[in-house]
Amino acid sequence: MSKRTKGGGATPATRALVAAGVEFTEHPYEHDPAAPSYGLEAAEAIGAPPERVFKTLLAQTDLPRDHGLLVGIVPVTGQLDLKALAAAVGAKKASMADPALAEKTTGYVVGGISPIGQKRSLTTVLDSSALEHATVFVSGGRRGLDLELLPSDLVAATGATVASIAGD
Repeated sequence: MSKRTKGGGATPATRALVAAGVEFTEHPYEHDPAAPSYGLEAAEAIGAPPERVFKTLLAQTDLPRDHGLLVGIVPVTGQLDLKALAAAVGAKKASMADPALAEKTTGYVVGGISPIGQKRSLTTVLDSSALEHATVFVSGGRRGLDLELLPSDLVAATGATVASIAGD
């Protein structure tokens, strides 16, 4: 892998990775606004196995830090297990965050929320299945751009805790 920026310019995510010296590969694609699933669309468009493509979701918890907001990163083939996410951070419960709040807090639009380079550094949990792959794909900070990087680099770039948080 190498650091590459092609087409569309840099995003906060790519700038953060470059600044941290993390190697990654950009995978731009033509986003279809009618696609029913942003994550599955990305997997198909870039030709990646869907279990290696991860989506970034924001959840609301009862924790006082960051108004209870936290980030869950799970494969696009599954769902975020909110009970497991809450347990991973010591919260009693978790629910999906309001999309408008997610956009305001991260600085990204829904469907293009990257776990990297967010406006505010939030507690982040990466599903443990990511460690089963040599590389994984996450949103690059806009619809139509995924970034491929080592799971260990994703953990380092986000300060993530690794736990089993994906459900069926």
